[in-house]
Amino acid sequence: MDDNSIAALNESLHHADPRDILATLLPLLGHTALSFSGAEDVVLIELTSKTLKKLEPALAMPRVFTLDTGRLPAATVRYLEVVRKHYALSLDTLTPDPDEVRSLVAAKGLFSFYEDGHKECCAIRKVAPLRKHLAQFDAWITGQRKDQSPTRAEVPIIELDSSMAAVGRRLIKVNPLANTSSAEVWDTIRLFDVPYNPLHDQGFVSLGCEPCTKPIGPNQHEREGRWWWEEATQKECGLHYKSGNATSE
Repeated sequence: MDDNSIAALNESLHHADPRDILATLLPLLGHTALSFSGAEDVVLIELTSKTLKKLEPALAMPRVFTLDTGRLPAATVRYLEVVRKHYALSLDTLTPDPDEVRSLVAAKGLFSFYEDGHKECCAIRKVAPLRKHLAQFDAWITGQRKDQSPTRAEVPIIELDSSMAAVGRRLIKVNPLANTSSAEVWDTIRLFDVPYNPLHDQGFVSLGCEPCTKPIGPNQHEREGRWWWEEATQKECGLHYKSGNATSE
C-alpha cells in the first residue's frame, strides 16, 4: 500500500462508520495486529469479530495483543482474562525487558516518573516491547480517537507509522474509531453487552498503570486522570507517533 493509496483511503473513509472502515481495510492489510487495553479497544475486538463473519472470503482475526507493564491495577489484569475468554482469543501479552526495568529501579527507585517525567519509564515498560512486537506485522489497528486529547486531534483513519522507518519496516496503522466519540464507544458497549473494565465504574476513564492513573471528577477531560502531575494537554508516552514525533495511549 503506497502513500497515494493511503491518502485515497483516508479521503473515501473520512465519514465512514467504524464497521465499514474495518470491512474495507481488513482485506488490504496483510499480517495485522490489534492493540487492546481499554474500552475503545474492546469495542474494536467486538466490531472486528462481527465484521470478519460477514467478509468473503473469510479472514482470520488479527493478532490481539496487550501490554502488561508490571504496574497494571489488579482489576485490569483480571479484565484481560475476561476479554480473552469472552472472545476466545489467543492474547499476546507483551512484557518489558526485566534487566532494563531492574536497572531503572535500581538507579532511580520505583517512582522516579513523579520527579523527572513518565517518558523514561514508559519507554522501557511500553514502547520497547511494542516496537519489538510490531516488527512482525504489516499493519496494526488501534483505538485512538480525535477527541481523546489535543495531541490526537488530527488522527487519520489510516496512516503510515513512521516509528518503524529506522529499521526499514513499512508499517500501516489504522484508527477505525478516529471520528468516534467517547459516548458512541459506550453506546456500543451497552448495545452489544461488551465486557469492560470495572474500574470505569469508579471514575477511571482513561486507564493505564496504577501509579500513573486516577479517577477524574465531573467535567474533567478523560485524559486528566493520566500522569496528572504533568502539563494537562500533553498526555502521551510514546506508543503512537505523529509526523515522526512520539506520542501515546
